[in-house]
Amino acid sequence: MGGTHPFEKGQDPMINRRSMLTGAGAIGGLTALGGLIPAWAHSGSPGIPPAMNTLSSNNIALTVGRDRFSVGGRTGKAITINGTLPAPLLRLREGETFRIAVTNTLDEDTSIHWHGFLIPFQMDGVPGVSFPGIRPRETFVYELPIRQAGTFWYHSHSGLQEQIGHYGPIIIDPATPDPVAYDREHVLVLSDWSFENPARIMNQLKQEGGHYNRQKLTAPGLASDDPEQRMTLGERLRWGKMKMDPTDISDVTGAIYTFLVNGHGPKENWTGLFRPGERVRLRIINASAMTVFQLRIPGLAMTVVNADGENVRPVDVGELQISVAETYDVIVRPTADQAYTVVAEAADRSGMARATLAPRMGMSAPVPPLRPRPLLSMEDMGMGGMQGMDHGGMDMDMNMRDPANVPPDVQVGVGVDAIAPSPQDRTGHPGLGLTDVGHRVLTYRDLVSLKPNPDRRRPSRHLEINLTGNMERFMWTLDGRKFSQGMEPIRFARNERVRVTMVNNTMMQHPMHIHGHFMELVNGHDGYHPLKHTINVLPGSKVTFDMTADNPGDWAFHCHLLFHMHAGMFNVVTVRPLDGEPK
Repeated sequence: MGGTHPFEKGQDPMINRRSMLTGAGAIGGLTALGGLIPAWAHSGSPGIPPAMNTLSSNNIALTVGRDRFSVGGRTGKAITINGTLPAPLLRLREGETFRIAVTNTLDEDTSIHWHGFLIPFQMDGVPGVSFPGIRPRETFVYELPIRQAGTFWYHSHSGLQEQIGHYGPIIIDPATPDPVAYDREHVLVLSDWSFENPARIMNQLKQEGGHYNRQKLTAPGLASDDPEQRMTLGERLRWGKMKMDPTDISDVTGAIYTFLVNGHGPKENWTGLFRPGERVRLRIINASAMTVFQLRIPGLAMTVVNADGENVRPVDVGELQISVAETYDVIVRPTADQAYTVVAEAADRSGMARATLAPRMGMSAPVPPLRPRPLLSMEDMGMGGMQGMDHGGMDMDMNMRDPANVPPDVQVGVGVDAIAPSPQDRTGHPGLGLTDVGHRVLTYRDLVSLKPNPDRRRPSRHLEINLTGNMERFMWTLDGRKFSQGMEPIRFARNERVRVTMVNNTMMQHPMHIHGHFMELVNGHDGYHPLKHTINVLPGSKVTFDMTADNPGDWAFHCHLLFHMHAGMFNVVTVRPLDGEPK
């Protein structure tokens, strides 16, 4: 449909709240922004009270367009929603139905996917799978019956638009009293921004997979005491023989990325306010294209209360790893009249996003230096189950390419450079470089659903999905096949209960996301497995989940690293029969 928004006259007045900060006159002497920031994301935010109406009417109008965005003294081209980056905060309510009219003013197709929503597949927003997309100068009306609560987000599923600003946060308030008590809340949207055109980034990765890695091991480093250079000559030679790099942790790095909190760069220091003694709920969303963050608040413990929009039993931690597309809600209780730095390091330690929690504007806390970047290990090569063997004399290159190791469903070709010989369950692992940091780090095994799992049936079958790729050629596949090669969809019968094991044969972590369903992460808490829409699969590991295929339709299943998905790590899950079809 074309023309104006059907809700234009009656839209919520918050829709057009936007502000441009220019020059050097920002409050408290903070570096000013040249981009458009939504009201909820302004630095010095007093918080988002639960009753605050922020695009929360049942009829909402959104416009996708192009704007200029500035950070760190430079200005680039962005895709925005209602003129802001990040997009407006949507505050919805469980049990109600919302109609959201999205108008496309771009010269290319666009879309909005409601990440983690349990909605009819026609409203899921994936072009070519659930709908045709939104063409230029047309409007599409999403009708969303809301049957869940928690912290979620929305983003484009068209091209590489996520990389240049097409994302925003969502809070769904529960229909019943919230079991999480808090006095104030802030939304923290983490993201990665580059002034390079995303198509150029993709081309560079295809030409040279490690193009953006500026932290490779050096020859002089052999004689250095630098912890970032630790590795013997023999170990380096074995890595070289395998054509692999132990520093290859992130495909796109701080070499070209500025890491943002609510659209603010590290020097711009987004600040969220609190009163000492309050319970402050931080709703943390990783809306980045390619960056896994490791988040901590020095001097302030965090209590994790929600993961991917689902409540979990509270667990106290000093740090957590949040992969692309995941969300975590944490409670912090600052009692002192002082500022605290929110540190979100990129997993490869090539940069950080930074923010501040403080009682008053103008306050700040020390910003710790970046920690030494980690190196990949035998576990990350899928050799964790071979500990104690003489790896010095082992031909690891042959071991990882031995045809005898290839699972029967994997198509071996140029798109598969290795098969993990002994992948292990690493759900108890805190994340790369976080095993010895001196404080407790959240692991997947710490997550326990607050409510019993709704379907207690035993799975009727077991499915294995292999995450495969060729890192040197930047080819990413499922079972050795790219989506563009005409893969067969993954088929589930409606209401079928299935156990799925994802095996990561690569040395990259992959945040795997399924649309329209939640995955019950099998982590040792039988009957109370955490429900997740995105599961990060560590290098050389395997992760198992149970799923009840109770939402009929065609659903995307893919790695949420944007460039991995576009390089081929994508498939369709089909659940049949549809409503009205014979069984």
